[in-house]
Amino acid sequence: MNELLFEGADWSFDTLQRAHDAVHEIACGEMGLTIYPNQIEVITPEQMLDAYAATGMPIYYPHWSHGKRFAQHELIYRKGAAGLAYEIVINSSPCISYVMEGNTMAMQTLVIAHAAFGHNHFFRNNYAFREFTDPAGILDYLVFARGYISSCEERYGVSAVERVLDAAHALMGQGVDSARRRRRPDLKSEEARQRERRLHDERIHNELWRTLPKGAAAPAVRADEALLRSLLELPQENVLYFLEKNAPKLAPWQREILRIVRLMAQYFHPQRLTKVMNEGAASFVHYKVTNALHERGRIGDGAFLEFLASHTNVVMQPSFESGGSGGLNPYALGFAMMRDIERACLAPDDEDRLWSPDIAGCGDAMGALREIWANFRDESFILQYLSPKVMRDFRLFCLLDDPDDPTLLVEAIHNERGYRRIRSTLARSYDLSYIDPQIEVAAVDLAGDRRLILHHKVQGGALLAEKDARAVLRYVAALWGYDVRLQEVDAGGRVLREHNAAPP
Repeated sequence: MNELLFEGADWSFDTLQRAHDAVHEIACGEMGLTIYPNQIEVITPEQMLDAYAATGMPIYYPHWSHGKRFAQHELIYRKGAAGLAYEIVINSSPCISYVMEGNTMAMQTLVIAHAAFGHNHFFRNNYAFREFTDPAGILDYLVFARGYISSCEERYGVSAVERVLDAAHALMGQGVDSARRRRRPDLKSEEARQRERRLHDERIHNELWRTLPKGAAAPAVRADEALLRSLLELPQENVLYFLEKNAPKLAPWQREILRIVRLMAQYFHPQRLTKVMNEGAASFVHYKVTNALHERGRIGDGAFLEFLASHTNVVMQPSFESGGSGGLNPYALGFAMMRDIERACLAPDDEDRLWSPDIAGCGDAMGALREIWANFRDESFILQYLSPKVMRDFRLFCLLDDPDDPTLLVEAIHNERGYRRIRSTLARSYDLSYIDPQIEVAAVDLAGDRRLILHHKVQGGALLAEKDARAVLRYVAALWGYDVRLQEVDAGGRVLREHNAAPP
């Protein structure tokens, strides 16, 4: 016999448990989702602001930037200029979902379905999260990182630690491996392995730098340069990793701080790769679950209308003329594509059979979606599954904006050739290898003044903002301990511009 899970807006821990169990029955029992164990915590607005400041993590190492973010979010919230998120979810095992104590019971049910099951399933199954993160060890590692940095502040001073953290934070974007090359860290055992790793790194560091020439003896080491370059793993895309392992003047505790920041950058990297898919999957799950609960009489009409209002606000795409558009809403695009894939699986037309032959008419929408959620990231997902129907619904087209031409050219419209151009162009806008500057450690003048040479591989003629490049390069020089040169090079290797920095 079906009965309402709750009545009215008030919630209790018993009703939260009933809602969780009812959502679990549909999401895991019927939709086939597989999840980490759930841990749901109810928090206050102040705690939610604190979670914002710590990038959503329950424990984080101390740094002044976290207090700055807290003050910014709190000011905006107190003035009523923006609300708070209904939830925050953490990619960990158990999967921790924070829900606001001010939510109504209808909203608590929605966010449990969205975060504790939609995001949770995506975290556990998507290949990028499996490759780059260690959800079982992240909470223990956060405890270790916070304790280690606090102990460094006590021993070496807050200012000395903050200088290292400031430099490391400036390089977080160049602190990830875009393709898995190193073994995924076992974060749970990091504290136990820290001493052994530090001793090993010091041995490698001493072997590398003891062979460097001094003064007039420089030409004698030319024969060893190839070996030294091999030890330095040049060229190296992960600038933070290179500095952590090879900067001549860093103390062991400074290297460990660089490692902490680098591992946190790597932990958040899959979330940048899958924003549209992650939010689209979670929105699709809460939509299907909440509709199923209403159809079975588990939630009333009033709660369902509240859900529909919130859901519509989340997945709405503001029009260009509204003035509030900041580009494509990832919730809107992701949810629309998930619904479109479901339609193509169950009721395809000739266009679907042409554009998505692998799923059109397969009859198993959830099976197809689970496979897609596991094996794609945003740019490949859009390139494969953005259909002409979604392009028409969103009124997408391509503009060519040539800086040397005062007019704009409509380059792709709604025809077969235009659809393919729109799809590939939009997919590329989610490709981090295209939108992020590609900077790598290219060389070190081992036989001379130990100058570090970085290369920025210029794409589409887009050079770095000079002011920002100089500021970040100063941080690199501070960590390296010697002069640093950044060369911006085109595809042919021609140097377009140079930036130089010396250590303070």
